Amino acid sequence: MTQLTAGEARARFAAAPVARLATITPDGGPHIVPVTFAIEDDRVFVAVDAKPKSTRDLARLRNISANPRVALLADHYEEDWAALWWARADGEARVVSAQAEMAWPITLLARRYRQYRAAPPAGPVITVTVLRWS
Repeated sequence: MTQLTAGEARARFAAAPVARLATITPDGGPHIVPVTFAIEDDRVFVAVDAKPKSTRDLARLRNISANPRVALLADHYEEDWAALWWARADGEARVVSAQAEMAWPITLLARRYRQYRAAPPAGPVITVTVLRWS
């Protein structure tokens, strides 16, 4: 498999329908969840939405508040292993809950996912400033 440039990694990541968000737990362990996302420049937006969750007190939000370092991973799999790829975004995240700050990311998410046009996410929104695409 050929290594992607940062631009290629960003483009493939942006085209993926879903990614996985990895945060760091208080004891230093990994916590990873699948997420829908939107990208603008070198920022990735993830909203807390109405998809089923066991609680609204989400570990990913607590983890980001304690340690903003995160990674996002998107990948493509098929039986032809020559067509496999993955793209990763490493960055720093913050949790945004003010309506004015959430409006634009939610607009971007609604443009990307028809489900959000029908039922926009209530938030909060995780904003990741990407420091490295690989």
